[in-house]
Amino acid sequence: MKLTTTASAQQPADGIAGWAAGLVDTLGGPGAGLAIALENLFPPLPSEVILPLTGFAAGQGVLSLASALFWTTLGSVVGAVALYWIGVLVGRERMHTLWGKLPLVKASDLVRTEEWFAKHGTKAVFLGRMVPVFRSLVSVPAGVERMPMPLFVGLTALGSLIWNTALVLAGYWLGDRWDVVGTYVGVLSKVVLGLAVVGVIAYVTVRMRGRSEDRRSS
Repeated sequence: MKLTTTASAQQPADGIAGWAAGLVDTLGGPGAGLAIALENLFPPLPSEVILPLTGFAAGQGVLSLASALFWTTLGSVVGAVALYWIGVLVGRERMHTLWGKLPLVKASDLVRTEEWFAKHGTKAVFLGRMVPVFRSLVSVPAGVERMPMPLFVGLTALGSLIWNTALVLAGYWLGDRWDVVGTYVGVLSKVVLGLAVVGVIAYVTVRMRGRSEDRRSS
């Protein structure tokens, strides 16, 4: 049965949904896994579209529910490991060099960040897999800090399984209303991104004020 030609269902013929549907139609579970692996590497590809659509496909008999969960979780791990190795290749020395060239930052800020990750990195990797936007980003510092690979893979797989299961099952249960999931998760993504932007603005403002005070005191 072809997902894109199911008469009784909403037909995801265009855009990212159409692309993901084509992968699932052609490759089944591995296609869903490939889509999620690419979503990890290119965050603009939304998991809130791909995962519910995969659940919908499982409900239509294109693939089994177990296959959907297995392959999407495997895809999440593969994509995360690729980003982890980018962090490894960047390394601490290069990261410090790049950081030192950025305006409004201090070397001590990066040191504190590294200390925080050393203390809370396991929670960050696990919980980060369930937070839109940061799902992909959290893998890079894990690589920079050389988190043990078995630990990273285990935390990533567990966190991804929880997130993927929630969205795949939502699409499975909602049927041809699978796209409703993307609406709500999309709102959450915007909230998270908005908070991150506010945090950056607040950080820059504090830095600018600190520099102004230093100049006045000198």
